[in-house]
Amino acid sequence: MAELRTDPVLMAGEGWDGYRLLDSGHGRKYERFGSYEFVRPEPQAMWTPRWEVGQKWEADSEFVPGSDEDGGGRWTDARGLPDEGWPVAWNEVIFTARPTPFRHLAFFPDMAPVWEWMRAQLAGREDAETLNLFGYTGVGSLALSRHGHVTHVDASKKSVAQARTNAMLSGMEDRPIRWLVDDAAKFTAREVRRERRYDGIILDPPKFGRGPKNETWRLEENLPGLLADCRKLLDADSRFLFLTVYAVRMSSLALGGLLAELFTGLPGIVEHGDLAVREEGEGGRLLPTAIFARWSNSS
Repeated sequence: MAELRTDPVLMAGEGWDGYRLLDSGHGRKYERFGSYEFVRPEPQAMWTPRWEVGQKWEADSEFVPGSDEDGGGRWTDARGLPDEGWPVAWNEVIFTARPTPFRHLAFFPDMAPVWEWMRAQLAGREDAETLNLFGYTGVGSLALSRHGHVTHVDASKKSVAQARTNAMLSGMEDRPIRWLVDDAAKFTAREVRRERRYDGIILDPPKFGRGPKNETWRLEENLPGLLADCRKLLDADSRFLFLTVYAVRMSSLALGGLLAELFTGLPGIVEHGDLAVREEGEGGRLLPTAIFARWSNSS
């Protein structure tokens, strides 16, 4: 029986050569992506910036949000950025960074400790079967492909096309990755009917979204059913499930409780907590970015 551990876990990224959190405060954060620097809104940065008086956040671009808290806004572009984006590397994975209309830069740097954690769960395996739902531009899929076959699912043709491009940039176009443009919930339900199983599943569902055939996704309504189907794709020999959730008024303990209920019949542990990124330099603070719940099985 999977054990729910109620004490929260912190998964903190320290940054790497391709990404740094330089400073944060007053509802914004200052970051470096490769050779370029950006300012983005960050409501959880309620403190004062660390940089001393006289230092300035001299970003190449800043995202200015619109009046709608659920979306909208624009990037300022004072110095000009490459239209095609620029390469950024995490370990052996190379991918393209570029400003998007959704205030991020085509990948989520706070996921770096998650990629490391998943690899640790599959240590020694080269024949694993893993599933990446809402896989976006494929950095997680490429990280997992070291351990075997990956099924990457996203409703956006553009995102899947970029994921394929990232595979080529990384020299991984021949890795055993199945790239699918599909609705995550419908695909998972079909996999259940096919009696498929996976060694690991990662999912990063949005608060709201639409599938390729205009299917509607609302996290609070649809997440329990999707997780129930994911549970049916795992067995006592599977290694992990990792769920991240952004921008919702929800506790990680609620996610952990849901997983614990669904995973009653499996061994292992269920944990929950926060993802965070640490500011660069001495005295760098931890900036929380998302909540997560995860099931792992080392037996």
